[in-house]
Amino acid sequence: MEILSFLDYAGVAVFAATGALAASRKQVDIIGFLFFASITGIGGGTLRDLVLGQAPVFWVLNPAYILVSTAVAILVYFTAHMFESRYKLLLWLDAIGISAYAVMGASKGYSATDSISIAIIMGILTATFGGILRDVLAGEPSVLLRSEVYIAAVLAGAATYTLATVLGVPLIFAASAGFMVTFIIRGGALRFGWTFPTYKSRPGRNPDDII
Repeated sequence: MEILSFLDYAGVAVFAATGALAASRKQVDIIGFLFFASITGIGGGTLRDLVLGQAPVFWVLNPAYILVSTAVAILVYFTAHMFESRYKLLLWLDAIGISAYAVMGASKGYSATDSISIAIIMGILTATFGGILRDVLAGEPSVLLRSEVYIAAVLAGAATYTLATVLGVPLIFAASAGFMVTFIIRGGALRFGWTFPTYKSRPGRNPDDII
């Protein structure tokens, strides 16, 4: 289980870093950094555990996750100014975070339910909710609403890991495949602007014409 434990801590650390970078863009104090890092780092996993009925949630059972978020927040507080584009860094770290959490969320979902569909949904919830909280609290447009492929990358990675697990692929290969599929798709979207066709608005019907 070491690969899953690594991905779990890595997901928390990387998402905490994106939260701290968001805090740096808002020029808040060190307490603000700690808050943003912790909320972003543990948000997705908290929602996952609550939906699965696993209480206490993971960071209550193991406070080391909070310590990881705290250490990352302090590190970013003293180093954020060194990066030319903190938002670009945030997006790439977010891509790493969703790749780790797509696998971790799917793993916990499948272990709890033996359901492929629930596993994939848990992968998506775990990978995206922390980022949603970060963007809402920072008052910035959600990264989910950017034009490039995002949720589809998480879905593909979570599905890859889950199906590989069902087929009996060794854990390290299943987890690595799920991580790489997510990161390649999301990274390609950031690098090359991959998108899906978007909905085109059409004029609404006149209320008087509706019977």
